[in-house]
Amino acid sequence: MRTYEPDAKTLELPWPFTGRADELELVRDALTAGRPGIVVTGPAGHGKTRLITEAVRGTDHARVTGTPEARDLPLAAFAHLLPDAVPLPRAVRMLSGVRVLVVDDAQLLDETSAALVHQLAVHGRTRLIVAATEGVPAPAAVSRLWTGELLPRLALDPLSRDDTGRLLAGAGLDALTVRRLHRVCRGDLRLLRDLVTALAGAGRLTPVPGTGERAWRGALPITSAVRERLAPALERSAPRERDTLERLAFAEPLPVPLDELEPDVLETLEADGLVHADDQGGVTLAHPLHGAALRATTGRLRARRLARPAGAHGPALAAEQHTLVRRMAQLDVRSVPTPVGEWLVAEGATLPAGYAEIRARFARLRGELREAAAWAREGLRDTPADAGCRAELRLSEGQPAEGRPDRGRPAEGGDPDDVHSVYAAVRLGAPERAAGRLPAGSVLARHAEALARGDGTALDRAAEALAERGFLLYAAEARAQAVRAHRDPRAARLSRTRAVALARRCQGARTPALTGLVLGELTARQRQIVALAAAGLSNREIAEKLTLSVRTVGNHLYSAYTRLGTGDRGALPWLVDGPGRETA
Repeated sequence: MRTYEPDAKTLELPWPFTGRADELELVRDALTAGRPGIVVTGPAGHGKTRLITEAVRGTDHARVTGTPEARDLPLAAFAHLLPDAVPLPRAVRMLSGVRVLVVDDAQLLDETSAALVHQLAVHGRTRLIVAATEGVPAPAAVSRLWTGELLPRLALDPLSRDDTGRLLAGAGLDALTVRRLHRVCRGDLRLLRDLVTALAGAGRLTPVPGTGERAWRGALPITSAVRERLAPALERSAPRERDTLERLAFAEPLPVPLDELEPDVLETLEADGLVHADDQGGVTLAHPLHGAALRATTGRLRARRLARPAGAHGPALAAEQHTLVRRMAQLDVRSVPTPVGEWLVAEGATLPAGYAEIRARFARLRGELREAAAWAREGLRDTPADAGCRAELRLSEGQPAEGRPDRGRPAEGGDPDDVHSVYAAVRLGAPERAAGRLPAGSVLARHAEALARGDGTALDRAAEALAERGFLLYAAEARAQAVRAHRDPRAARLSRTRAVALARRCQGARTPALTGLVLGELTARQRQIVALAAAGLSNREIAEKLTLSVRTVGNHLYSAYTRLGTGDRGALPWLVDGPGRETA
């Protein structure tokens, strides 16, 4: 879904509306007859306004917005809907005829406007869609909308990294840049827009050779939006507090031991949400923006004095690599923190090829193919002939791997690559070739056994176990195989829906198990229309291309969605044949 209406509070065009399908359905449900409405809350920049705009698009509604400038003016937000000097009871009567009223930035309403909104909720004749920012004081009449249970409340979580990647898909950014932007913005879409605009405008996005992508490495641009969010850290009045923050900034990404810092200063900074104390007795800055900004605004001589010596990150980086290797040997690739490796890449520092190879392999096994390729390229940047990184790059791009050195594998775990090479037969639908060759009782062996029996329910259970251990692509393939094994159409549709959801998180993966997952269940015309919709054509464009009415196209898509078990147009590319990456 794309929107093309300008809105000063939302991402500039042509950024898509992304990742809020469930929330959008909840808000739309609140617009139906007999419902009182809903309150949407979340931190600034999380997309409350955009979500509500999408939900009410095409409906008859009125909109009011609170502003700081008019907070002391009675009913200022309603000036375009009400005559001057109208008393509150009459205002309630006049607005009771409004079918849907959108109230944006409700925390900024004046007290009289807040009381009017509350009274409209009490009377119940107007459906209210209210947006309020968390962490900001709001009029009591506004907060009582949900604390008094007049309206249900929807608290928005930050967009996931996968959804952030989809939001940025048109920007041509490499996967590690997307990861970094997601981490530093923490769900603030306005900050995300600001940073991407600043990076592009300043020429800070450098081409990644051979990919058509661009990467952000190096310093953080200190824009006005960044300064606004950094004010609590940059404007500390107490010299000891600023000194402590700078010491933590130049220690990144490693923590500073508690006993090296002043306890009373730390307690103040922790109370203000600026530092975080971990369970191992170390302290770090709480927000990933703060360190980069403090380093950028510190004097050169002081920066030299505070900077860590070269090689200080070596032991911590080696520990990260050992953890990744051990987890792969245990057939467990759930996400683990790798702050040192990610920090070195972000700063544009040299990443050892051995670490890059292991990090790429870990990402590949998770189904994060674009990230795997990006990590491998980082290892090849200073050592272009490294065999391990070259092999990982080929595998992440769907090509057969060449030989790689035996580097960094634990003696107790054997060679996990051999295990996954055997398991490839299961993924290709030939479990008999892996019989007795996978670790007994492992999630991989359970997948093989379920497939050999043609047991759809067991394949679903195997998929759940694979997903729990981080093997998202393998889990998607097991779900796809379950679709074909199920005899119950309802169970098959559920497996298909879950296969699609998992596959969408695998950054462009195409494998034999996923390709053409369900198109065989559609009529020829439905397959034709679904393929065009998956290619990005609108219903009207499809109708013009096939000489059909728009309504006929919509009916065919509706029938196809029913058979495919999805109502998400964005899922269609995963269900059609087409070129793409295949993992070995």
